[in-house]
Amino acid sequence: MARCTAPVRGHSSAAAAAACPACRYRSSYRYSGYSPSYPTSSGGSYSGGSGSFGRSGGTSRPRWSKAGSPISYTSAQVLSLTPIRETVETRAVTLPDLRDVFLCHAWDDRQGIAKQLHDLLVVAGVKVWFSEKDVQLGQPLMRAIDKGLANSRIGLVLVTPALIARLPNEGVAEKELSALLAGNQLVPIVHNTTYAALRNVSPLLASRTGLDTAEDSMEVVAAKIAELVAV
Repeated sequence: MARCTAPVRGHSSAAAAAACPACRYRSSYRYSGYSPSYPTSSGGSYSGGSGSFGRSGGTSRPRWSKAGSPISYTSAQVLSLTPIRETVETRAVTLPDLRDVFLCHAWDDRQGIAKQLHDLLVVAGVKVWFSEKDVQLGQPLMRAIDKGLANSRIGLVLVTPALIARLPNEGVAEKELSALLAGNQLVPIVHNTTYAALRNVSPLLASRTGLDTAEDSMEVVAAKIAELVAV
């Protein structure tokens, strides 16, 4: 029997599904032909192409996604994000004045991919605690996370090669990180690296699966975060 080449997270595109010996004949991997648009920071729009907004294979609809939303999630994403959504809902009631998210990132990414993600989130209506506006220069990573989360419902950790290079020098306390993860307050967003690389420097952070730009474009990642924090 042929085996699926992406059994956990699903295929990243219809082409990838078509190349899989187990999934190539499944109708569930065919694109519907609907091509939604999503605004970007440049003032243009992102088109989902020939398929739905996100991956079409192995998708699941989370309870916080509004009816008719074109954004699709894998079952693994729904599983990992559901506890985060529960934190959002709880903190929205008990602490209504908090910002939606705190964006934690490496200093080297502040004018690049972190700024891009910040702008996409803002366009989507998300209130973001961002280092360029809210965190002091040279502030230790864990202190920045603590401060950001104190003023936000959840935190996003943008995991890039720059962040992975920085983590060993930050002295990230396992106890502090464990408490944040246990509280379902952090969502890793992996970009231009892998969870395996993150695991080498922070096994605890890597234990929390989140979103990955190898699977979704940054525009789609921002759209999913916007849905996740909408209350």
